[in-house]
Amino acid sequence: MPSFRIAPAVADAFPGTLIAVVTATGLRGHEPWPHTATALEELEQQLADGTWQPADETDPRIEAWHTAYRSFGTNPRRIRPSVDALGRRLAKKGSLPRINPAVDSYNAVSVHHGLPAGAFDLHHVTGGVDIRYADGTETFTPLGEPGTVEHPKPGEIIYTDATDVLTRHWNHRDAHRTRVTEDSTHVAFVLETLHADRDGDLLKVAADELLGLLAPHADQTAVHHLSPAQPHVAA
Repeated sequence: MPSFRIAPAVADAFPGTLIAVVTATGLRGHEPWPHTATALEELEQQLADGTWQPADETDPRIEAWHTAYRSFGTNPRRIRPSVDALGRRLAKKGSLPRINPAVDSYNAVSVHHGLPAGAFDLHHVTGGVDIRYADGTETFTPLGEPGTVEHPKPGEIIYTDATDVLTRHWNHRDAHRTRVTEDSTHVAFVLETLHADRDGDLLKVAADELLGLLAPHADQTAVHHLSPAQPHVAA
């Protein structure tokens, strides 16, 4: 099982970081996931009714990520944190994309709680996963663009394994190689906050919600918490 690690420099710069790493083995992505379908439909209905709306950049949860992005040289209004982009899309179109059950599950939880989320097919991860500052030599192939190779800027925060970058700008966009599909059976999902003191309980509720969506369609699920105090977990 690959490990997840926060580099000391990232932990020092963002001491309030808390990341829930939710793992699922024996995932069955080809069967119906009715609870996930309902979760998406309920969010869309609440938006239509005016009883709920996704967090935007004025919300402290999103604002914190904008501040973090600026700290490592990324313009968050041009390259948005995933949860910000997803919430804006939902607010504009009135619906969330349907990709596959596992991705739909973390998208629903992410936008519901205003927390960035992502996922990696662990069968395509090489070695451990590090959250660290890029040095500029790394390569990244964006999701949906298998013929594209990018190079993160030095100082940008990335998720990376022994092969190349898994996520750019901390949580803006995932890589094509480790994308989650209906065929993915061993997956690590991540949910993140930069303010554990304020949003740690919310993160744990979100992780439990995601576990609830995954468990009926997996042989085994677990949740681990990554933080500056616990900078290494084996997922």
